[in-house]
Amino acid sequence: MTYLVNNEEDFAKEAVEGFAAAYESYVQPVHGGVVRATTSPKNEVSIVVGGGSGHYPAFAGWVGPGMAHGAVCGNIFSSPSASQAKSVCKAASNGGGTLILFGNYAGDVLHFGNAAQQLQAEGQDARIFAITDDVASGTPDKHLDRRGIAGDLFVVKIAGAAAAAGKSLDEVEEIAKHANDRIRSLGVAFTGCTFPGAKEPLFEVEPGTFGLGLGIHGEQGISSHEMMSSDEIAKMLVDSLLKEEPARENGYEGRVGVLVNGLGATKYEEMFVFYRTVKRLLEEHGLTIVAPVVDEQVTSLDMAGLSVTLCFLDDELEELWLAPADTPAFKVGNLKSSDEKRVVEEESAEKIEAGSAESAAQSEIAAKIFAAFEKKAREAEKELGKMDAVAGDGDHGQGMVLGTTAAAKAAAECVKANAGLRTTLARAAAAWSEGAGGTAGALWGSAIAKAAGKLSDTQKVSLQDVAQAAIVAARSFHEMGEAEVGDKTIVDAASPFADALEEGNADELPEVWKSAAAKAAQAAKETAKFVAKKGRAHNHGEASIGTADPGATSFAMLMSVVPEFL
Repeated sequence: MTYLVNNEEDFAKEAVEGFAAAYESYVQPVHGGVVRATTSPKNEVSIVVGGGSGHYPAFAGWVGPGMAHGAVCGNIFSSPSASQAKSVCKAASNGGGTLILFGNYAGDVLHFGNAAQQLQAEGQDARIFAITDDVASGTPDKHLDRRGIAGDLFVVKIAGAAAAAGKSLDEVEEIAKHANDRIRSLGVAFTGCTFPGAKEPLFEVEPGTFGLGLGIHGEQGISSHEMMSSDEIAKMLVDSLLKEEPARENGYEGRVGVLVNGLGATKYEEMFVFYRTVKRLLEEHGLTIVAPVVDEQVTSLDMAGLSVTLCFLDDELEELWLAPADTPAFKVGNLKSSDEKRVVEEESAEKIEAGSAESAAQSEIAAKIFAAFEKKAREAEKELGKMDAVAGDGDHGQGMVLGTTAAAKAAAECVKANAGLRTTLARAAAAWSEGAGGTAGALWGSAIAKAAGKLSDTQKVSLQDVAQAAIVAARSFHEMGEAEVGDKTIVDAASPFADALEEGNADELPEVWKSAAAKAAQAAKETAKFVAKKGRAHNHGEASIGTADPGATSFAMLMSVVPEFL
């Protein structure tokens, strides 16, 4: 449980502010995260790492010479927004291109991918790569579909060393991919973790048992086991990882980097007891350990548990793993950093342009709808979180509150500036995406932006215009999320909602919308019968049977509040 909390919605932001203040010789805060406090060589490739908060030292603790140039810091367990990622990448750039590294989660892929596309459109070479080291989340033949956990440390360290050695962006990218191919991780949890401000953990581990194959966002393990001795757990993890050891050829001769990673509440003495067995088992297997790390590097708030990561090293990877680095949370050797302070120019806020009087009046109605969204999300926050915790990471309720709150605030600011309807929706969309982060933030932000594109700042829009904009927005969840009806996602509610709007008479939109929202609610309820096939829940698909999809449920909830404003 987290005790030192002001407002839980500000926890992640305040944690980054405090971190930057504590390590001001290493980092400086920028919009969306932190970058190095000192300059790097001109045209050096910049490594930007990122993801949700709650994992310290990952990711901000790895910013410094020899490792990352910047870290994008999202809300607790939620990916940062594209605008945050773009901001950090621009502030961290040295002119040699940017490689963005992150764990393989849908929200991160969407937001970081969007940021890279925006940077490329502006003439900057930015690329993304998702780390996939968790053996519990996929079969060996689908290694690149797995999620990323503690193996992030090896990829970021090795890629950072390659950048510091003056390698090109093409070379650094290939080395990062090669490192990812050589890392395997597996972990256990003894307790769940608890969101800041919450009184209950996201999931419970039955007394006398442990969960195998947990996720770092509060996802439950893939299986439950009776409690064993430290030696027995070490053997279970090491044996599983060694099943995927590569052939000892092509430069790999049995040398291995090792990380025993604490998840937040497992103390160092316990990890040392555990590591002594890991070392013995690896040496009995004929492996030589290179620069082992027994430490907290990728945590999960206050979760009790640990993970083991093996990095099967060839000569190049070993040299980069051993290269000097100096960051707040990870140091190797001695490294002299620049004394010159990095100067970061903050981008000024874009002025809100006024719309026509008719459009501004409709903008006020839109702002009232977003305020109603926020109210509904706050009422349902705990319910949605519990639904999401069954097979996901339990943050959906919080994400919907953060997204709707940000959108409502942005819309209210637009009303004060007499903005038109299109501008109000567009700015609310961007605020929702940034405020919520995560997959849901990306999907809702994109959907509302598409609706905005169908409306106007100068002309009064008709009910037909509103209906068409809503249909386009609802259809976009399928397009962006690449999910189908039956996959147990938001699409299961959004698709029948759009169908009902298309089939109805737009001249009677309030009643048509009410009927469409009811169909969405029924479709959301039906998802309780489905096995999850997409998102974080797909790793625990069977466990989700009996619980409705939180994304579909929240969509239906929000749509139900709209008719009274039409």
